[in-house]
Amino acid sequence: MRIVEPKVEIITPIDGNEILKHLEQVGRICYKSEDRITSESAEQFVAGIIKRGHEAVIEHFNITVRFVTDRGITHEIVRHRIASYAQESTRYCNYNKDKFDNQISVIMPTDIKNGGDDDAKDTWLMACEFAENFYNNLIDQGCKPQTARSVLPTCTKTEIMVTMNLREWRHFIRLRAAKAAHPDMRLLALDLLRQFKESIPVIFDDIKFEEE
Repeated sequence: MRIVEPKVEIITPIDGNEILKHLEQVGRICYKSEDRITSESAEQFVAGIIKRGHEAVIEHFNITVRFVTDRGITHEIVRHRIASYAQESTRYCNYNKDKFDNQISVIMPTDIKNGGDDDAKDTWLMACEFAENFYNNLIDQGCKPQTARSVLPTCTKTEIMVTMNLREWRHFIRLRAAKAAHPDMRLLALDLLRQFKESIPVIFDDIKFEEE
């Protein structure tokens, strides 16, 4: 059994200036003010439409993000409607094969990892190891991965590609980086927000959450 770290990665190549220019070109059609486009006008224009709540304009650019997390967290991610998804399939991935080093991979919950309770950590590790043994036994007994997966734990590591437009990513982060969010989901959302602020600050600088 392998314990892996959760992570989030922006897959779409991002040129912040080009994105802003694209959004300005889209948005100015609403006001027929294309004649006001200059080499320096995009940032101010996009900042203004966000401030005014005219976020329909920023729906015109999509970004794909790769999450490495557990299957419980992906159940939350796919609740977002305006998105496209491609996820690692436990129907077809056989973790009993050399391709996966003959073992399952799991994500340790943040509360257990940082909680300092050795008994809880030992219990969690034991449960995951039992699940892995039963999974392998079912495969060895001739079951297909789609059947053997029924004994895999919720913390089984998975990867999911998520494509959303910029408006929906703002909505996603507002929900998933809030203090009330699941700790493991919040960890990823805060990291994603940091990456977005570095690459397209005009779109995301108004969203503020404190990391804990």
